[in-house]
Amino acid sequence: MNTATLALDPRDQARRDYGTISLIGLAHGSSHFFHMLLPPLFPAFIRDFGLSYSELGLLVTTFFVISGIGQAMAGFLVDRRGARPVLFAALSCFVLASIAAGLANGFGGLMLAAALAGLGNSPFHPVDFTILNKRVSQARLGHAFSVHGITGNLGWALAPVFSIGIATATGNWRWAYLGTALVALAVIAVLLWRRDLVDDRQGSWGHAKPAAGAKEEHPMAFLKLPSVWLCFSFFFWTTAALSAVQSFASPALGKMYGLPLSVTAYVVTGYMLCGAVGMVIGGFLVAKVERLERTIALAMLLAAALLLLTASGWLPPYAAAAVAALAGFGTGLAGPSRDMLIKRAAPPGATGRVYGTVYSGLDVGFALAAPVFGALLDHDQPSSVFVGAALALLLGIGSAGLVGLRVAAGRLKSAVA
Repeated sequence: MNTATLALDPRDQARRDYGTISLIGLAHGSSHFFHMLLPPLFPAFIRDFGLSYSELGLLVTTFFVISGIGQAMAGFLVDRRGARPVLFAALSCFVLASIAAGLANGFGGLMLAAALAGLGNSPFHPVDFTILNKRVSQARLGHAFSVHGITGNLGWALAPVFSIGIATATGNWRWAYLGTALVALAVIAVLLWRRDLVDDRQGSWGHAKPAAGAKEEHPMAFLKLPSVWLCFSFFFWTTAALSAVQSFASPALGKMYGLPLSVTAYVVTGYMLCGAVGMVIGGFLVAKVERLERTIALAMLLAAALLLLTASGWLPPYAAAAVAALAGFGTGLAGPSRDMLIKRAAPPGATGRVYGTVYSGLDVGFALAAPVFGALLDHDQPSSVFVGAALALLLGIGSAGLVGLRVAAGRLKSAVA
C-alpha cells in the first residue's frame, strides 16, 4: 500500500476519494452519452440522406463491435501504460466523432463517426475500474461503483434530450454535434484541471500485488481463468436483457396492452431511474455482504419476476408499464455487487485486462441481442421480449453464482495456505 496514501489525514483521504469518484463518474457518464451520439437523430438521417433502418442498424452494430474488440485490447494498454493517458485519448476520440458526424454528407461519414465513437468508448471500463480500485479507499469502493453505474444511466438519459433539443432549437441537426464536441472538450478540461485525482500510478488502496519472488506470468495467462469467462458470460446475458428493454419494451407494451407511444416511451426512462435508485442502495450492501453473488441473485430474480409478470398479460395497461419500469430496480441493485465480484475475481496486476475482457461481454450482448429481440417483435411475439429478457437474467444469475463459488474457494485456499 502506498505510504503517502497512508499518511493522509482521514478527512483529506475522504476528499480525495470523493474527488476521484466524481471525476470518474463524469467520465463514465460521458461514455454513455456518446453511446447515443447518432441514434437520437436517426429520423434526420433518413430525411436528409435517404437511409434505411438496416443501414442505421449497421451504424449501431459498428459502434459496439469496435467498442467490444477495443475494450478487450484496451485492458492490456491500461495495465502497461496506465489508465490516465488512455482516458484522455478516449475522450479525444469523442471530439473527433462529433466532428465527423457534424460534417457527414452520407452513410460513409456517419460510419466514420460511429467507428470513432466506438473506439473512444472502448477503454472506459478498464480505465474507470483501474483508477477506482487504486485510488479509492476500500470503505468507499462500493459507493464508488454505485456512482459509476448511476452516472452511466444519466448519460444515456441526457443524450437524446441534448441532441434533439439543440437540433430542434436551431433547425439544423449539425449544430447538435458542435454541442457534443463541446461536451467532450469540457470533460477533458475538468479532468485536466484535477488530473492528480485520476492518476492511477499513485495510491494502491485494496490493490493486491504479486507476492515477492512469485513467477511472472504471461500477460495472457488470465484468459485461462474460468472466472474471467464466467464474468464475460454474466455481462453478455444481463446486457441482452437490457438491450431487450431499452430497444423494444416500448413497442412491445404498445402491442400487448394498447398503450400509446406517449406513455410507453417513458418506460425505458423509468427503468433507468429505478436502476439508479437500486444502485444507490446496492452501494451500501457491498460493504455489508460477503457473498456478493447472493445479493446479485436475489436482485436479478426480482427483476426477472417483474418482467415475467409484464409478459403474462394479466396486468392493467398502466400497471404493466409501471411493473416493467420497476424491474430496473433489481438490475440496478445488483450492479455494485457485480463490479466488486469482478474485482475479487481479478488476479493481481491484471485489473485492466480483466475488466476490459469481461466488459466486452456488454458490447457483444448489445450487438447480438437486438436483432434477436427485433425478430421476435417482427413475428408478432411482443410478450417474448419480456420473457426473453427474464430468461437472460436467470442465465446471468447462474454465471454470477459460479464466479462467487470460485472466489470463495480461492479465499479458503489462501486462508489454509
